[in-house]
Amino acid sequence: MVVLAVAGLLAGCGSGADRAGGPAGAGGAGGLPSSHVHGVDVNPADGTVYLATHDGLFRYGGSGPEQVGPVIDLMGFTVAGPDHFYASGHPGEGADLPNPVGLIESTDAGRTWRVLSRQGDSDFHTLASSSAGVVGFDGRLRISADGRTWQDLAVPAAPFSLAAAPDGRAVVATTEGGPIRSADGGRTWTAVTGAPLLGLVAWADGQTVAGIAADGGVFVSTDAGLTWQRRGGVQGRPQAVGVASVSGGLRILVATGDAVVESTDGGAAFSRLPAGPA
Repeated sequence: MVVLAVAGLLAGCGSGADRAGGPAGAGGAGGLPSSHVHGVDVNPADGTVYLATHDGLFRYGGSGPEQVGPVIDLMGFTVAGPDHFYASGHPGEGADLPNPVGLIESTDAGRTWRVLSRQGDSDFHTLASSSAGVVGFDGRLRISADGRTWQDLAVPAAPFSLAAAPDGRAVVATTEGGPIRSADGGRTWTAVTGAPLLGLVAWADGQTVAGIAADGGVFVSTDAGLTWQRRGGVQGRPQAVGVASVSGGLRILVATGDAVVESTDGGAAFSRLPAGPA
């Protein structure tokens, strides 16, 4: 039953191919800009929160989410650096991109995108980036140092979510059987003994990883994914998690079915980001 709970964590996102070309701006519950959220992260250029959704990319300004760039069903999304994003998925109406888009890159905080590789072939449902490159899963686990040339890797189970250390050496993946961990960039994997059954993970710094369980439990590892401690919890069904190290603490973002919530105390307490006008 716990395996089914983790599988259900992301089941609401469904197939990107089934949803490609859906209406932009359809909106979700509680003021979310889309009913399907696939990624949430912080742009280190200015600390702004970005939300990757079925209806495109949104940035959270003072009055709520504002759409950025073309409408793309962003199934996979990762922030690689200041204003530097990678993504994957399907083009929306008016977007001059292949379907699926393969790996695409933005160096202007999502305003424009260019295709790097695997256009027409890959829809990466999860992506992670580091100084070593990009790792993603499109039915196969793949790694690329430059975003253009890829190497296939073996993985014991299909990952729901991937998170990579800043140097790319350690990678954590969530699976139906629990988290697994690689210490060599995804080339070999071991189960994380005693870990909670996490559905979503995100990496903050060299040693710190945050994870969300199907019941909304928020966990943090301070030893690169080897051990985990529960810090708190969120209400609602988790759809995406993002994390960043900030002065004096850890900033954790969770997109649920009806809100984006934020903790600035390492996961002990959460508050909603502004949803904007009703």
